[in-house]
Amino acid sequence: MKHGKKYIESVKTIDKSKLYDVAEALDLACKNAKAKFDETIEVHVRLGVDSRHADQQVRGAVVLPNGTGKKVRVCVFCKDDKAQAAKDAGAEYVGAEDLVDKIMKENWMDFDVVIASPDMMGLVGRLGKVLGPRGLMPNPKAGTVTPDVARAVTEAKAGKIEYRLDKTNIIHCPIGKASFGAEKLEKNFDTLLEAIAKAKPAAQKGTYFKSVVVSSTMGPGIPVITTKYGN
Repeated sequence: MKHGKKYIESVKTIDKSKLYDVAEALDLACKNAKAKFDETIEVHVRLGVDSRHADQQVRGAVVLPNGTGKKVRVCVFCKDDKAQAAKDAGAEYVGAEDLVDKIMKENWMDFDVVIASPDMMGLVGRLGKVLGPRGLMPNPKAGTVTPDVARAVTEAKAGKIEYRLDKTNIIHCPIGKASFGAEKLEKNFDTLLEAIAKAKPAAQKGTYFKSVVVSSTMGPGIPVITTKYGN
């Protein structure tokens, strides 16, 4: 894979033989964000679990104290008084059968988060093949299936992110923009890592945090010390 001059220059600033403390790594990631847009700072966490086993799944959601810096468009499936509450909380799209039809017939996907009240899941289930592959299917563990849809909308707008293992036992999450600066990003990083530490499966044996790397959208990865969050 070929990399541009900016990427190659950024790689030279990283000592691959060392693990950086969080503040130093995030400061370096921000300095290496040299694109013309405000790059997202991402965290990649490799865990010592086996995602093929149900009792070793790691999944959940957490509200980042400083948000993600991204405007989130929320789609809510609910009815009656919950619909008005969702609108009042700031949801862009609220409905039921009408939204299902729009998604299925028009391939409409102009939203970033999907929330549903429990009584709507029979209806939303019809969208599994569409929402599932995009990671948008509402899920109780992520707090996106809830009777309190207004609160879920507020949290999504405030910077709630979902973390979950991929097939290679890695969690990939955004924790903000390079323009946030290292201090704000560190608070978001701590919040995410502490949540993942608490979600450690009882069946997990050995080292839990195998490696943690931070990077900007277009920049190289920077390995981070994780001992403060546990083994």
